[in-house]
Amino acid sequence: MNAQNTPDIIYTKVDEAPELASASLLPIIQKFAGAAGVTVGTRDISLAGRIIAAFPEVLTEEQRQNDDLAELGELVKTPQANVIKLPNISASVPQLVEAIKELQSQGYALPDYPEAPASDAEKDARARYDAIKGSAVNPVLREGNSDRRAAIAVKKFAQANPHSMGDWSRDSKTRVASMSGGDFRSNEVSATLDGEATAKIVLTAADGTETVLKEGIAYPAGTVVDATYMSAKALDAFLAEEIEKTKQEGVLFSLHMKATMMKVSDPIIFGHGVKQFLAPVFEQFGGELDALGVNPNFGIADLLDRVKDKPEILEAIDQVMADRPPMYMVDSDRGITNLHVPSDVIIDASMPALIRAGGKGWGPDGKEADTNCIIPDDSYAPVYDETIKFFKENGKLDPATAGTVQNIGLMAQKAQEYGSHPTTFEIPADGVVRMILDDGTVLHQHNVEEGDIWRSASARKAAIEDWVNLAIDRQAAEGCEAIFWLDATRAHDAQLIAYLKPILEARGVAEKFTILAPREATRRTLETITGGKNSIAISGNVLRDYLTDLFPILELATSAKMLSIVKLMKGGCMFETGAGGSAPKHVQQLMEENHLRWDSLGEFCALGESFKFLGDARGNPKAHVLGVAVEAATQGILDHGRSPGRKLGLPDNRDSHYWFARYWAEALAAQSEDADLAAQFAPIAQALADNEETIVGEFAAARGKPVDLGGYYHTDNGKTAAVMRSSQTLNGIVG
Repeated sequence: MNAQNTPDIIYTKVDEAPELASASLLPIIQKFAGAAGVTVGTRDISLAGRIIAAFPEVLTEEQRQNDDLAELGELVKTPQANVIKLPNISASVPQLVEAIKELQSQGYALPDYPEAPASDAEKDARARYDAIKGSAVNPVLREGNSDRRAAIAVKKFAQANPHSMGDWSRDSKTRVASMSGGDFRSNEVSATLDGEATAKIVLTAADGTETVLKEGIAYPAGTVVDATYMSAKALDAFLAEEIEKTKQEGVLFSLHMKATMMKVSDPIIFGHGVKQFLAPVFEQFGGELDALGVNPNFGIADLLDRVKDKPEILEAIDQVMADRPPMYMVDSDRGITNLHVPSDVIIDASMPALIRAGGKGWGPDGKEADTNCIIPDDSYAPVYDETIKFFKENGKLDPATAGTVQNIGLMAQKAQEYGSHPTTFEIPADGVVRMILDDGTVLHQHNVEEGDIWRSASARKAAIEDWVNLAIDRQAAEGCEAIFWLDATRAHDAQLIAYLKPILEARGVAEKFTILAPREATRRTLETITGGKNSIAISGNVLRDYLTDLFPILELATSAKMLSIVKLMKGGCMFETGAGGSAPKHVQQLMEENHLRWDSLGEFCALGESFKFLGDARGNPKAHVLGVAVEAATQGILDHGRSPGRKLGLPDNRDSHYWFARYWAEALAAQSEDADLAAQFAPIAQALADNEETIVGEFAAARGKPVDLGGYYHTDNGKTAAVMRSSQTLNGIVG
């Protein structure tokens, strides 16, 4: 990468609602940044962009795109990195297939996604597509550990304007069900490598045949390496038992997975859920379903599409569904169930939403009901189980008085990428899986059966040490309770505890930290914030994802308003802008009635931090002034209630951006640190104020009708700009 050609700030091009909002917000940012000599450029990490970049040889010169993700992957390893990362799609296979079909319809000669690759060309295409699906972006960019917390202004606003919370009752039937054995938690083994090593993963079948599942896996000295598996038989027995229990209890059945980030393991587990729920159908029509290409991992929606011309199968499905317990619905009006699409129900968003609602989920009758929350692996299910128990005992959380939970998350250098690394496999035959080091040492081994899900993950010494030191610094800054969410009885966590204790002792801060297993840490933290005090949760990668949705949704009603700072290990910084779980519904609403309710508050928070970091790191005082003014503008959005409304007729995302630009300009015009900036922005602030009625009117006039974006995954830039920049008056002022 040529550093001279790299913008001062990189604003990522992503997908769905965040990208639509960027079409409105980014021109404003670039206009204001230019006044301080700051360049703001984009790099495309969208699903469509990554697909296009993967197949340059089949595309025209005009269609080809640079591999921006690879470029950013190198940038984040340098001190110059200053990246604002918006939430991007972590694609399930159905999403990937939809995106490919859309691009093909737009004239891109891309190969189909081969479900059962046979030829070398199909195997090559499958390998390229598999590198794109799931959590393909985050492991590349996260060359640092995570510091996530609610901005002070956001937290104060949430306390002054508490959101609604569902009531909990002690006799609620809502519960969490997870496996008591045979899962990843119970089968995990872990070791810390004394020296650097290269490993291979080998399956030795019962007949002695050896298959190398993966080789050339390089680890530096001090790496914590795990291995574990989930028994397919134990999983099926557990699911069958819970389906029956759910029916007897008279509650909704729901399966909560993360089939996006966990792109190998969780779609398979999801598929087991589909197959068990419709077990009589698969038993009766198994051969015919196979011939039709049915893959339960893709969900009930794909199944229904493939059998739409098979009335006897459709009738059998209806009969089974009628006999099963009612299912937790994604959209009861349209008949979209929990098992329709693997990417529709993401645990880190779905469980907090259900808990916030008092343990209620929407049933097929359009009414709320108690729910059996199926989380097969017991690694982190206790967090949700204990949260539900706590609220049953104590009643709902009061956002007006609750303290806050910050998070320091271990994620640097692909730490703990469970289920998404290329070291996760569905086992093809009974046998033994061994992880063998280059010197012949068998590091880990498991006896497995066909269909079991075996996985390995790791965490490097430098990442672990950086994580612990980041936690120490954050606790020193906050002075509040700080808990390492680690279970000494779990193999991997025991290795991390062996790392962190000497560091805490060497820095003389051991007494300021507590180490608790996730269940115990959950209760302690809920007790803390219920009492109005603050806590810092210091956790691994997956648990970081879960906690930084759970607590913000309870405290703020959303996780999109969090400060999410990745302090890169080489000195740069990446600023993430919150979660994107509700983005598809936002896009649907925009397309149908031209109202975008996406709240860009996360982008505002990240932007202010990015400018301040740039000012400090590059010695650019004007950039720092811009950052401070962004914070004032963000406060103005909150204080004056300028966030988007949910329904047509209320101000939306574009109105919010107008007010952000106005408050930003007014803050710059009023500040006294830089007279040049004040002079430049005084007339802009005045023009924005003078034209308020016209600008707001132009936005309102455009709404209420369907819009054409030229695509969903790969929108047309011109059409999108026309929709999202519908005030010509505002465009004339901010460029």
